[in-house]
Amino acid sequence: MKPTSKALRTFGALASAATLLLLTACSQGASANTSADYGQPVAGGTLTYLEYQAPTCLYLPAGGFYPNSGVLNQITDKLTHQNPETLEVEPWIAESWKINEDATKYVFTLREGVTFSDGSPLDAAAVAKNFDTYGLGNEELKLTVAEAVNNYKASKVIDEKTVEFTFTKPSPGFLQATSVIGSGLVSPKTLALPYEEQCQLKNIVGSGPFTVENQVIDKEIDLKAREDYDWAPASAAHTGRAYLDGIKIIVTPEDSVRVGSLTSGQADAVRYVQAFDEGTVEAAGYKLYAPATRGVNNSLSLHPGNPLLGDVKVRRALLHAVDTQELVDTVFSANYPKATAVLSSKALGYKDQSEKLAYDPALSNSLLDEAGWTPGADGIRTKDGKVLALDVYESLAQPQSKKTLELISQQLGKIGAKLNIKPQDAGSYATDIKDASKTAIFHSMVGRADQDVIKSQYHTENRDTLLSTDAKLDTLLEAIASEPNTAKRNAKVAAAQDYLIDQAYVIPLYEEPQVFGTADYVQGFGFEAVGRPSFYDTWLPADHQK
Repeated sequence: MKPTSKALRTFGALASAATLLLLTACSQGASANTSADYGQPVAGGTLTYLEYQAPTCLYLPAGGFYPNSGVLNQITDKLTHQNPETLEVEPWIAESWKINEDATKYVFTLREGVTFSDGSPLDAAAVAKNFDTYGLGNEELKLTVAEAVNNYKASKVIDEKTVEFTFTKPSPGFLQATSVIGSGLVSPKTLALPYEEQCQLKNIVGSGPFTVENQVIDKEIDLKAREDYDWAPASAAHTGRAYLDGIKIIVTPEDSVRVGSLTSGQADAVRYVQAFDEGTVEAAGYKLYAPATRGVNNSLSLHPGNPLLGDVKVRRALLHAVDTQELVDTVFSANYPKATAVLSSKALGYKDQSEKLAYDPALSNSLLDEAGWTPGADGIRTKDGKVLALDVYESLAQPQSKKTLELISQQLGKIGAKLNIKPQDAGSYATDIKDASKTAIFHSMVGRADQDVIKSQYHTENRDTLLSTDAKLDTLLEAIASEPNTAKRNAKVAAAQDYLIDQAYVIPLYEEPQVFGTADYVQGFGFEAVGRPSFYDTWLPADHQK
């Protein structure tokens, strides 16, 4: 019999937990690694799932943070479903739709009989309310616009099953936007709450296959199957309620404890298996999954508004001084391919930019010489009394961010630039990352399987990771979001990527996956299009249920 969650939490708190768990894994792993035939799916059991970080604000447009989406994906449905294999958008709550030629009008016909977990109908009026909120925001309630929804104008309820959306300009990404985590459908009662209350899990009422049974904030979330659920996407492996009776999500930030709990049989599945732990998981015979995030690669955004980075020659010098091959070989694994563009090679609109990203420290030194930066006695360059010392914060959401930045710091040191790495938990973090004069570089990525993802990351009214004032860049990004012709849209994505690299605004590092580990007996472990877990089809054999 496996330990209860209480036992697991207590065990995880002990100073010797990591060592003991790994020793246990060595002794028990062999018995768990046989690839057995577990037969046909059966219902029952609770999946114990360990998450690296606690969820933050759960207002749906803020749901893109992976710990948030791991919960929201189970308790909300979407208007459409993006098939993770084909990336085609398929029916879900909407059983069909029509789009006019210039993508300024969308009409969706909804399936009947769908309800939120509070019993209210998921009808055209509810869908209209959701997208009016996501498309327009609500200043009174302090609700922000969803970054995936562009050029939104209004909704119109035609009848109980039919809703129309119109846009001020073409919005070719809207169909796919109805499938993303930030467009999860929630009850109108939830939408009537102010932002602070919609951030709280207890107030999120969705129509998904699971509901929230209990939460210990920042520690544990218990989900239970909704018995009357019967409206999964057609491409799901089954119909009706979820196979699992429940999911126990336990926040476990220690890498060794997560992996050790998995390989010792105390957990069924974990997110965020670090590259250095992948071998441990596989050697013990457990399953490793690394679905792609298909969006903007894990990158460093260089803030042109920083006094040290205003000169494009300096930014280009930094770009060509970073050896991304050394990074992936040293810090990561084969699941983290070297970036060859701003976008992932699996992203829509990808263009190979390898030549523009070539590692060339000799060129870097030449560019810094031309820009007037001269090496000091300690090897660090100076100009007009200023030292080429750049501040960057570790990003806890990025895999091994500290190690990544430390290696890049060594590489930049070879051309006379210094990287000051600050911890994310510093009290000034939240304000400093929004001030280019205080933070020269920002470490981030964003996943979305649509061309608009590049706008989400870099436009001044979206994430704006560059802290940009570049009107030309905004224009390039807006053109992507307003081009209904796919070939022309991809060409505009390519132009935006080239501009970002030509201006050396971005140093792409690697294509980031989401890496999960599961016990051999966990079946039907699934993902949506950008690597967020979906447990609707997941099941546990009868002899592994608890």
